[in-house]
Formats: sequence, structure tokens, C-alpha cells
Amino acid sequence: MHDPGRVIIIGAGPTGLAAAHRLHEFGHQDFLILDPRPTPGGLASSYVDEYGFTWDIGGHVQFSHYETYDRLLDTAVPQGWINHRRSAWIWFKKRFVPYPFQNNLRYLDEQDRERCLQGLEAAIVGRSGGEARNFKEWLEDTFGYGIAEAVLHPLNLKTWGYPLDQLSKNWIGDRVAVPDLKLLRSQIVECEDDDRWGPNRIFRYPMRGGTGAIWAGVASLIPEKHLHLGSAAVTEVNEREKIVRCGNQATYPWDTLISTMPLDILCASVPTLPTSCRLAAEELKHNSIHILGFGLKGNLPECLKGKSWMYFPMSNSPYSRITALSNYSPHMTPQGPGYWSLMVEVCESPFKPVNEKALIEDVLHALREDLLITSESRIISVWHRREEYSYPIPTLNRDNALQAIMIELEKQNIFSRGRFGGWKYEVSNQDHSAMQAIELIDRLLLGHPETIYRHKEIG
Repeated sequence: MHDPGRVIIIGAGPTGLAAAHRLHEFGHQDFLILDPRPTPGGLASSYVDEYGFTWDIGGHVQFSHYETYDRLLDTAVPQGWINHRRSAWIWFKKRFVPYPFQNNLRYLDEQDRERCLQGLEAAIVGRSGGEARNFKEWLEDTFGYGIAEAVLHPLNLKTWGYPLDQLSKNWIGDRVAVPDLKLLRSQIVECEDDDRWGPNRIFRYPMRGGTGAIWAGVASLIPEKHLHLGSAAVTEVNEREKIVRCGNQATYPWDTLISTMPLDILCASVPTLPTSCRLAAEELKHNSIHILGFGLKGNLPECLKGKSWMYFPMSNSPYSRITALSNYSPHMTPQGPGYWSLMVEVCESPFKPVNEKALIEDVLHALREDLLITSESRIISVWHRREEYSYPIPTLNRDNALQAIMIELEKQNIFSRGRFGGWKYEVSNQDHSAMQAIELIDRLLLGHPETIYRHKEIG
């Protein structure tokens, strides 16, 4: 087994905690996690407001591609899980259409349905042409203008906050459902729904504590001496002196450094990186997110019963997705009958500014207009949190930028992984992020190749 020496891990989110747990599993005890947040979890934390409602930072659910990850979660959350079949919907012209929208066109009125079908057919016929140069062209070439203009363009603009022609199509993989025209026409005739697509069609959620309970549980598996939470933020990663310096001037020596902090911030903190890497880091773009939680009391509206989450492409609302969080577990609300909750996500970016002062009123107005809050709904709690880093944007130049940065970092024995450490949206779910760390530790200790986070000249 190789000895990585003193390992400093920056960040106690899923990636950092999984790295620490893996080191501990192998008996390597010379490591320390640094995180300025006082509790573990990072963007996968949960918060309980003063009224007793529990809120996640975004619509997190657990579905996994990896047995190793599943075993970790089973160990970390022994108090139990609730299993769900996904019930996801798109709110389109005052009606809910099952997700994915493009697989369930039978719900549309005749004019919209025919426009979508004709556009899809024309796209299929024209696919022998040139390859799409970006995400916008890929949507149009794959689904046709009808589906793209009705839902996919406006919804993705709301979600990413960046012009779609600035996004690459290389991240898509299995994240966007591509319909079969023949099957789609058959389902319309037979009045059949198709909600079977996607790896998250079956998911699970902690019985208690929200998503944050998972990572608090993982942290509890790591000896407390290895966790330095509530530390000052890292300001410098000095490769020559092999120290990490924090804002309070505390320093920590390292032989191997694993960073999960945003990659652009990491690059700015490493003085020995060449200018080319600093310029490459400027190519990395991200959006921000506002999470608004509305804790309510009264009868749950009929339209929300059994629903998991809903997408909102229509222009009347500022939000792109709403999660019926109280449907995940009865312990997400205060004790007693009649409590329920909605968690709203609003993207912010340089192309999609948010008026924070008016945001709550704007969202409430849209929730009432979209019939999700009625006159019988009594608002008990309003919770708001903004996170600067929400989605790593898969821009056209991202892959080249990552290639330049990662090779230089690893020359200095610095390994950047995770949602914003690796900056690859396509492998940034919680399972991906944790497994990136597990594979990295296996590489450092055992010499095994990495398969989840890959680029040229790396594992």
C-alpha cells in the first residue's frame, strides 16, 4: 500500500467526508478535514427553522449507481429510510404533465401536441445533417422546435441561468430523455403515461433529519480528531512550503492535498500555478441559487398529493423547480396534523439577476397563480438561503480548462474533486461526488485507476 503522508482535505461535504472515511477504513490516520461551516454536509446539509420545518439546500434525493456508496449510506443512516417512486411533473399551461414532458405529449391540447409531434418528426428526418455545436442546437436537433420552444428552452434557461448556446452538449449522457416517435404516437392513442425513464425513478430519503442527516451520519463514522469544522476559510495552498493557510493565519502541513472547494477559488489560492492555469480558471462559470422554504398548515392541495417535485418552464414564475418536501417524510414538518411544506429553487446568474428584496413576494404571487397555495393555506414559516455556488456550468471551453488545470495541480500533489472541485456537472450528484473521493483514495493508496472522474493523463 502506498503512503500519501499527511493528507489535508478541504471541505466536509460528500466528497471530503467520503475521502476521510475511506482513509479511516484503510487505517491511514494521518489526515484532517478543514471546513469553515460548523456542521458537515456542505451543499447537502439540512437546516431546521425556528418553527420546526426541515429544509434541504435544493431537491436532493438518493439514487445510486454504486454498491459501495449504498453500503456507506446504510451504515451512516441506521435510523431508517423511506422509499419512493418518483412522481415528477411539468406545469405547462395550467396543467401538470408527467415528467419527462417529451414522453407524455398526450396531456397537451391538440394544437400544442401536433406542433410538438411535427417538430420531433422533422428533427428525426433532419438528423443526418451536421453535428450540433452546443446544447441549444442539440435540443432543437433532438426534439424539434415544438418541444424545445414549449418547455426545454425556457426550463433550461431558468435552471442554468446561461444562454444555452454557451453550454456544451458533452455533459448530457443519460440526463435528458430522448423519446421514441413510434412509441410516443402509440402512447397517445392508448392514453398511456411514460414516467419510467431515468435513474431516479426510484429513490430513497432519510426518515429523519433531511439530506443533511446522511452526511452527519458519515461524519460520525470518522474519529472527531480528524474533523476541524468551523475553521477559518482557506486562503492559501502553498506547494513550496507544503502548508495550507487559513484566514485566521492558522497553518496546516500537508504531503497530499484533496480539495473540494470551488476549483476557481482553489486556483486563485495556489501561488505556484502557472499563468495559463489561472487564465483557464477564469473560463469556469457557475450559477447561484436561492432556496425558499414555505412551511404551511391546512389541507394539502389535491394537486400536490403524492408529488415529489415539479418543473416550471412558464414565464409567470421565477422558480424552475419546487419540491413537495413534506411528501418525502412526515418528520420534515412540526409535529401535529395539517403541516406541509414546499421548497422553491430560484437560479441567479449574470444573465439572470434576482431582485432579492422582492423575491419572497414574487414567489408567493406565482405560487398562488400556479394554484400551489390556496386561500385555505396558512403560511407558518418562510425560510430563505442563498448559495453562491449551485451548478458548475458545462460551458463550451470547460473541458479544455479542466484539462490544463488538473494536470498542473496534480504535479503539485493537489487533487481537486467533487461537485465544484471537479467542476463536472455530469458526475456531481451526491453518489458521484462521494465515489470520486473513494476512487481517488483507492488510487493514492492502492494504485487503482479512477473511472468516475476521468480526463487525459489521469488514472
